Amino acid sequence: MLTSLNLMIRPAKLSNAYLGALFSLCFVFNLSAAEIKSEPLQIHGFVAQGVIDASHSNFINNDESLSFELTEIGLNASYQLNDDFRIAGQAVYLNGGNRYHPGLRLDYLLLEWDAFHNETWQASFYVGRVKNNHWLYSSTRDIPFARPSIINPQVTYFDGFRDVAVGGDGAAVKLSYSDDYLGEIDFNFSRGKSAISDDQADVIQGEFALGEIDHDLDMQASIYWRPAYSQWQFGVSAVDSSFIYKEAQVDNFHQGDFKFQFYTVNALYEGEFWQLSAELVQERQVSDGFYFTDFHRDEIGQGYYVQARYQVEKDLSVMLRHERFYVNKDDKNGSELAKNTGGVIPAYFGFHNDTMIGLSYDFSDNFRMNAEYHWMKGAARLSPVILPDPIANDSKNWQVWAIQFMYWF
Repeated sequence: MLTSLNLMIRPAKLSNAYLGALFSLCFVFNLSAAEIKSEPLQIHGFVAQGVIDASHSNFINNDESLSFELTEIGLNASYQLNDDFRIAGQAVYLNGGNRYHPGLRLDYLLLEWDAFHNETWQASFYVGRVKNNHWLYSSTRDIPFARPSIINPQVTYFDGFRDVAVGGDGAAVKLSYSDDYLGEIDFNFSRGKSAISDDQADVIQGEFALGEIDHDLDMQASIYWRPAYSQWQFGVSAVDSSFIYKEAQVDNFHQGDFKFQFYTVNALYEGEFWQLSAELVQERQVSDGFYFTDFHRDEIGQGYYVQARYQVEKDLSVMLRHERFYVNKDDKNGSELAKNTGGVIPAYFGFHNDTMIGLSYDFSDNFRMNAEYHWMKGAARLSPVILPDPIANDSKNWQVWAIQFMYWF
């Protein structure tokens, strides 16, 4: 198949009382991995911890100090009920500072039905908390050793929307075709919605909005094609989702509707030493209400990233990436944004640029270190999005560096 992981998911908050149990399970299961990984039960996990520093921004914390808020702990399992049905799930603990709220999530819990397969066709259906497999790295963004870098390209994998974008409660279908003439073709479709906790809402809209935000509907589709005997893969995807803000009895804001449409075109090359990838993005955001009763805004944003990874040695690789994003394609320098807000929101909140260099070193088959440095410009991909914070983010140019160690079984 075109994606390396075919599990499908969505995140939600769990009680932090389970954190200790999750730590214990990770180590207990690792000690008896030989027995656990036998069919039909498969259990795997990972622990990742690092240090990160972000200057002149609230990307990690509000005081711009060196932080250990780079923690990821996960445990996933699947059980093959019979030849056609499988149950799979994953729970994770995350602490990423202001990137997303700290705590436990149930990333996915689903029933998979292998409805049909022969030499060329396969059809699978999923129901429950299913995973977003539509973007190039959607199926691996939640696993530290499988995604391309510590911090994913924010133009597509914006951390502020991590818990909404990972997946949703609903259903999905995957159709796959493969032969020696056309190559491999995968089609994915999903429909559902995500529960948004108060902590998640604060990351998205800010703490001054006292009401509730609900994910009303989410529909996604994608198609990927790998030509026969080719090292290239090409894909397109589309998202159509809507959110409703329900004002509190006493609130600083009003009832509001938000529509979000997101389209990508991507390409991936996987050679012996080189891996090249890119995604072009266009998003449409429509806002009605919220700021005041008659407020209306309809903007089209655009962006892209290109990245290259080179395998220097068996255990060492280096990566370069550049990305750009504009909230409004007709206001790329943000001047109209600053003008329309009377200068309250600076122009650099209208765009996001990032140039990154990173390296990865494997100490063993399941122990890795990643390190990376980012030169950032602009604040369009800083949380909260609905109510930007120009006080905490008072510089157009800022930098991030991070080192993370990860172990998996």
